[in-house]
Amino acid sequence: MQRTLKPLAALTGSLVLAGSLSACGGSSAASADEKIVTVYSADGLKGEKGDGWYDKVFKDFEKKTGIKVKYVEGGSGEMVQRAVREKSNTQADVLVTLPPFIQQADSKGLLQKYEPAGSDQVKGGDKSGEGKWTSVVNNYFGFIKNKKELPGDTPKTWEELLDAKYKGKIQYSTPGVAGDGTAVVIKAMHDLGGKDAAMAYLKKLQANNVGPSSSTSKLAPKVDKGEILVANGDVQMNFAQSKSAPNLGIWFPAKAGGKPTTFALPYAAGLVNKAPHTENGKKLLDFMLAEEAQKEVSSVGGGFPARGDVKPTDANAIELTKLLDGVDVFQPDWADIDKNLKGYVDAWKTATGS
Repeated sequence: MQRTLKPLAALTGSLVLAGSLSACGGSSAASADEKIVTVYSADGLKGEKGDGWYDKVFKDFEKKTGIKVKYVEGGSGEMVQRAVREKSNTQADVLVTLPPFIQQADSKGLLQKYEPAGSDQVKGGDKSGEGKWTSVVNNYFGFIKNKKELPGDTPKTWEELLDAKYKGKIQYSTPGVAGDGTAVVIKAMHDLGGKDAAMAYLKKLQANNVGPSSSTSKLAPKVDKGEILVANGDVQMNFAQSKSAPNLGIWFPAKAGGKPTTFALPYAAGLVNKAPHTENGKKLLDFMLAEEAQKEVSSVGGGFPARGDVKPTDANAIELTKLLDGVDVFQPDWADIDKNLKGYVDAWKTATGS
């Protein structure tokens, strides 16, 4: 992202409503004619000072179409839960969440098929095979540290975080609530050799952990100030935060003796089933995937374009590419995670006593 963007982390629990929502749900003729579109989104793409990717895209969209964007943000899990509660009186037109919550939204019948213009340029792993959702901004899971207190390549491994010097200095967001928190479990399972090994590790880590946080975005300021030294996050959000947080460093834990790893954690968007403004939702999805908006993902948003044919060369894009040098990118089994998410979260709760 850019300059002083408020890194609204991939999954906080709070909700922010910009503009009042239409009182009527469904797809009545009256509401269908309204020049509005309502977006429920995971946080991370809107700027505190109106300088985020969403701010730019929504402003340009409104200018071009005359359709006003009404925006609700929060954690991915929270957005899906809210949409579920409103199924009999649908309010949202477009839903944007991180995996595995976009798959969860699909499995709960929240999404209808729509393949936006430009989605043919999004690689298969970053979109639904049934045309229910597609990534609009690519992103990667990562950790952050206070690089003033932890200079160089310290720490490098999961195992180092168990050292007593980190007691009360580590915090990560809540698995099952926050997308980035869920990602901690996914990466630990991958790096450490499966669920049992990951849970055994996270049980040990609990001795140093401050405790769960529903908000990933609130962890970065604490790391920058040195209140804690290590936390979880994601590259797009933390890259944006680092512009106004000089002590923030992005890193990727490795298993001792192994290479650092990460996985894609994209912002994925879908058209809500029985949306009150379906046609407006389609237009917004098309707009977000258009070349012009995709070219601004890095320069304005601090993220990675979802379209493979868009190759930005701005300073942010170059710096973001360097962050991933030497890092192995693995592909999670999202179908398995969607199916077994509750079991993984329950195992985490048992292991950590959370």
